[in-house]
Amino acid sequence: MLTIAGTDFRSRLFLGTGKFSSSAVMAEAIAASDCQMVTVALRRVNLDNPEDDIMKALSQRDYTFLPNTSGARNANEAIRLAHLARAASGSSWLKLEVTPDPRTLLPDPVETLIATEELVKAGFIVLPYMNADPILALKLQDAGAAAVMPLGSPIGTNQGVLTDAMIEIIIEQARVPVVVDAGIGAPSHAAYAMEMGADAVLVNTAISIAGDPVAMAAAFAKAVEAGRTAYIAGMGRRSKQASASSPVTGTLSSDLGFLA
Repeated sequence: MLTIAGTDFRSRLFLGTGKFSSSAVMAEAIAASDCQMVTVALRRVNLDNPEDDIMKALSQRDYTFLPNTSGARNANEAIRLAHLARAASGSSWLKLEVTPDPRTLLPDPVETLIATEELVKAGFIVLPYMNADPILALKLQDAGAAAVMPLGSPIGTNQGVLTDAMIEIIIEQARVPVVVDAGIGAPSHAAYAMEMGADAVLVNTAISIAGDPVAMAAAFAKAVEAGRTAYIAGMGRRSKQASASSPVTGTLSSDLGFLA
């Protein structure tokens, strides 16, 4: 069971709600994923309008909504969006995104830290999207972040977990859950992140643009579960030197001597 800010989650797969061909397909894919946490962009959804397409498709009773501050270019914009989200939804959960460059959509570490400090003081449950920077992860934890969300690779690229060496350090020193976010493009990428010891992964594009988003969501659910099971089972150490899986007790000629 994954616990964030005192709330338990059975599923370790979080889903985004962007890029789906329709709200109906989105809802069916999310159901197939068996996830419990979905993130919604404030720019795309009206949280206090039950007739909003996304709000109609997803019941807040069934999912924990994680509004995000997508589009915020600095801490002030993110803080303003956060307060709008809380006023509309009544929830203090927040995925903090501060991405000043629309070309790369990489998070601004300084503004992210400033916003985290201010939003935690204001009572928000903050899950900051961040570069895979172990030092920044520590600072965000110290500031009161409920979890940290390092990127695997740039948003929407489907390149997989290219930052694995840094994410391993973040996981090793984490005092809060680590949710690998962005760039996960295949179920095998999600399994890899979970095998490393990530507490959860967040996926959007890989599912929403798949030929069959519902089947792909189900595949991701299985991959996350398999990766988590492998991590708990204990992965073998990697080695540059070969090691026989069967004992070598003699020469081939002596072992086969009975055939002579």
